[in-house]
Amino acid sequence: MRGMMMNVPLLISSILKHAVENHGDTEIVSRATEGGIHRYTYFDLDQRSKKLANALQRMGLKSGDRVGTLAWNGYRHMELYYGVSCSGFICHTINPRLFHDQIAYIVNHADDSVIFVDLTFVPILEAIAPKIENVRAIVVLTDEANMPRSAILPNLLCYEDLIAPESEAFDWPELDENTASGLCYTSGTTSDPKGVLYSHRSSVLHALTSCLPEIFGFTVCDVITPVVPMFHVNAWGIPFSALIVGAKLVMPGANLDGASLYSLFESEGVTIAGGVPTVWMALLDWVDANAQSLSSLQRIAVGGSAPPLDMINRFQSRNILVRHAWGMTETSPIGLVSAKLPKHQNLSSEKQALNLTKQGRPIYGVEIRVDGADGKPIPRDGKAMGNLLVRGPWIASDYFNSRQNSTHEDNGWFDTNDVVTVDADNIVQIVDRTKDLIKSGGEWISSIELENIAQAHPSIKEAAAVAKLDQRWGERPVLVVQLQPDALFTHDDMVSLFSGKVGKWSIPDEVIIVDELPHNATGKLLKSAIRELVTIRLAGKADAADDD
Repeated sequence: MRGMMMNVPLLISSILKHAVENHGDTEIVSRATEGGIHRYTYFDLDQRSKKLANALQRMGLKSGDRVGTLAWNGYRHMELYYGVSCSGFICHTINPRLFHDQIAYIVNHADDSVIFVDLTFVPILEAIAPKIENVRAIVVLTDEANMPRSAILPNLLCYEDLIAPESEAFDWPELDENTASGLCYTSGTTSDPKGVLYSHRSSVLHALTSCLPEIFGFTVCDVITPVVPMFHVNAWGIPFSALIVGAKLVMPGANLDGASLYSLFESEGVTIAGGVPTVWMALLDWVDANAQSLSSLQRIAVGGSAPPLDMINRFQSRNILVRHAWGMTETSPIGLVSAKLPKHQNLSSEKQALNLTKQGRPIYGVEIRVDGADGKPIPRDGKAMGNLLVRGPWIASDYFNSRQNSTHEDNGWFDTNDVVTVDADNIVQIVDRTKDLIKSGGEWISSIELENIAQAHPSIKEAAAVAKLDQRWGERPVLVVQLQPDALFTHDDMVSLFSGKVGKWSIPDEVIIVDELPHNATGKLLKSAIRELVTIRLAGKADAADDD
């Protein structure tokens, strides 16, 4: 027997309709690419999104066509999120931090019909113009007064001119909820980038769940800033979840430095923001250096990598709650969240903070499985290590236009390639990526554990641990660090730092100090480049010793 409920599809257009009908006068505040602050409301977003939808139809786009975006977080990008997806097209957010060849590959692989681009990123399209011949039109997200002149791209269209003549009336189609709505490519550090194709259903369910108190806990009283870029995994779904609850949105544009974020947070009364650890460390450093306080900020969401313990303590000393979420492009992205359980209330503040560095427990909608080397589930004792697999309604089942299936060979599980431990409370801690584990003398060494310990040292700004080849042990760990300004850190300091915190076999053999550590396009440490750097440095050291 079937239930007797209305069969109403879960569509992104339903989020916008709800927001306009119930919170139409709520503000969206953006730091504009052209300069200055732009303000308008949910009602204005709806009207301009409909004008955009009419313009796209007039340009001849058909249902399912991909529309590329190269843009910062701002009101025009919001219009693309809604105007494109709600019309039945696919909003393809492109990461401008990728290499030019990767961006060209992505545009061609997605077969983008039109690309909408911020002023900042026009030079990227000029650089790859000969390689993206199938793109019908390029639209610059600005007005006529600020339009660039390009000899390489002579037929650029102006966004404001494009939508100006269009009607504000548009009936969003009632699509099948499994219709594709968004496309985002992985960073492709080990192979070509792979496309993850989101549906209306997956995006709505993910956005609804992320509003839960133990995840983001958004309410209508919040003022939300997605510092995480809208070109990266839908800005963690915040452009959708904020409208679900009716919260004010504050968009930072391209200005993500500590001073710019501080002024925006204070002037707009931001209560919650989401971003990667490097952004939050820069904000804290600026606030401390300028003897300021964060008067409105109540909580931050951290993703991309685990928050350093020092960062957690610095925020919590200001009574700002830190919420750590784990995810991937393939998981939309939120899969695990580190939250305090009732049994943790009596733990010391140090242990509670340490728990927040873990990736946390599965949120509703995400199932996890942790398999050992034998393919069987590992003991949930917080010590045994295994491979993390996940499944759920917003987890990718396949990659777009690819022969490579994203899921595990049995029962549709997605293999994250993260090596983890899991305890009796189902709290997951990532030990390493499969390819980044260091195996020395038959013992596994976690590079992440070494990095977390190193980054707690006051002299170290950022740290990476990688393997070097060793004739006796197979591999041995090497620590690579970027120091704070004018700081010192010696080999003896390193040994002292790790002693008593890890087994003796896990203490790195070498410390290498660099001016800056390389990162991939999503801000994560680029281990392949760091390993290459270590090989070159150690080879040079050996040559110098031979010369002596």
